[in-house]
Amino acid sequence: MGAATVDALVGAGWQVVALDRCADDPALDYPLASKSDLEEVAARHGAAVRTVVGDVRSRADLREAVDEAVRHFGGLQAAVAVAGVIGGGPPLWEADDAQWDVLFDVNVNGVRNLAAAAVPTLLQAPAPRSGRFVAVASAAGLLGLPRLSGYSASKHAVIGLVRSLAADLAGTGVTANAVCPGSTRGPMLDASAAVYGLGSPEEFAVHQLVERLLEPAEPAALIAWLCGRDAGGVTGAALPVDGGMTTS
Repeated sequence: MGAATVDALVGAGWQVVALDRCADDPALDYPLASKSDLEEVAARHGAAVRTVVGDVRSRADLREAVDEAVRHFGGLQAAVAVAGVIGGGPPLWEADDAQWDVLFDVNVNGVRNLAAAAVPTLLQAPAPRSGRFVAVASAAGLLGLPRLSGYSASKHAVIGLVRSLAADLAGTGVTANAVCPGSTRGPMLDASAAVYGLGSPEEFAVHQLVERLLEPAEPAALIAWLCGRDAGGVTGAALPVDGGMTTS
């Protein structure tokens, strides 16, 4: 979804600084993106994309990404927190502590760290401002899901964080919103299928009214729209892109 978001933003005319840890995490049992994945995204967009190898758990790394945008693109108009991880299996009372900590450190503290690094720069723009902050939550942030207690709790926290950030930004012209994807193709959905012992991630399609999985480009399209000027009237929202997963 991170790669699809870069594609959507560049397609909408943005210049992007893309950050990724580019390494696996021992607390997670599925592979994360590699440096070659990050470089591949940048290569297809040329000078429109700069890359930073960094961890969203490090505010200093995120500050470096913001500084990169200012140095090479002349400023910062939007910040998007896409990084996220998933883990689960046991019920809540048996949840692994190390995995729980990673879920909250990446999914929640990563969003907080980006806000701390990026919002002061967004507020440096002269009024009237049109800065944007967007975080990827999940349909799991609107539901209680079995055997995914840490993930679901962390995504609920993202929604609360973003809504409070929007309130803090009242009157500044800078908006803050969360996007809540449903079952979307990618390694995280593969990991979810493993938690439930499914033969294929395609089995999740039955839970969505569109009767199919989402493609990463679909939530990415909403993220790109929320970053644009036409979305200025939307703030403090948790917008589902879930194929109808949360309608009932």
